[in-house]
Amino acid sequence: MALQDKYAKLIQYAKNSAVDDLKVVEQDNILYVTGTAFASVKNKIWDLYDEIDPDMRSGDMVLKLEVKPGGDPVEEVYEIKPGDSLSKIAGKYPGMTWQKIFEANKDVIKDPNLIYPGQKIRIPL
Repeated sequence: MALQDKYAKLIQYAKNSAVDDLKVVEQDNILYVTGTAFASVKNKIWDLYDEIDPDMRSGDMVLKLEVKPGGDPVEEVYEIKPGDSLSKIAGKYPGMTWQKIFEANKDVIKDPNLIYPGQKIRIPL
């Protein structure tokens, strides 16, 4: 379980980014992460891995993500959950800010401090 804690940010991003058939298994002190993702999502997951283990020397994770056929989406739809804020949502996506999310959703969100559970917003990728 310690490896899942170490790579929690990477795992959370994979879950939030619609990685198909995502499997996260810890076995013999190695974390195996597999699934199918768009190329841009796969690249961001590798960036997160590089952030956590910059020299990639730990040897404690195997990341095997196949690339989905077709083009990358330009946005992702996110359903707001209780306790969410635009800042908290932005933190789930590397390089994202609450301002970018707000700008992409001005047709839905009039005040960035007033969002509601169940609301669906776009996350620009």
